[in-house]
Amino acid sequence: MSEDEKLHEDAEEIRKETAEGAPELAEHDRVAELERQLEEANSKALYAAAEAQNVRRRLEADKEQASSYAAASFARDMLAIKDHLERALVAVNDELRGDKTATQFLAGIEATARELEAAFARQGISRIKSVGEALDPHRHQAMIEIPTDQSEPGTIVEEMQAGYMMKDRLLRPALVGVAKKPD
Repeated sequence: MSEDEKLHEDAEEIRKETAEGAPELAEHDRVAELERQLEEANSKALYAAAEAQNVRRRLEADKEQASSYAAASFARDMLAIKDHLERALVAVNDELRGDKTATQFLAGIEATARELEAAFARQGISRIKSVGEALDPHRHQAMIEIPTDQSEPGTIVEEMQAGYMMKDRLLRPALVGVAKKPD
């Protein structure tokens, strides 16, 4: 038997003798141990409850954000349709607007464009202001620089394609021409 084992054995005998000779000390140690275990269990329970609450909050925030922006992909697809409707209306000349049959056809296209605009508004989709605004790389994509004395450099002077926001997120940047000083 090693010296360490002998010491452990002796210590165990002394503990037993002390516990038999002084039961109030053993009872006190047992109560202290139980109190420590209770405190540890309470601490773990509070930690688990806090963690569960944090997980619940994160899930609620994720769910809210997912439902709020669920239509973003569909909205991007609809922007192409809106662009085509706007191009069709811009391409109609005065002569065609005077024709009775064409006027009815145009009225249908205009009604469709208005309904699409109303659907966008209900979903929080709005057009980004461009012409006359300063270039904002978070909302605009500069395609060309246009030499001009009419506007300050960095100001948008032409919009090639409208940009759109969905609430606070960019759906599509506006494609724009930016003023620069003439050479």
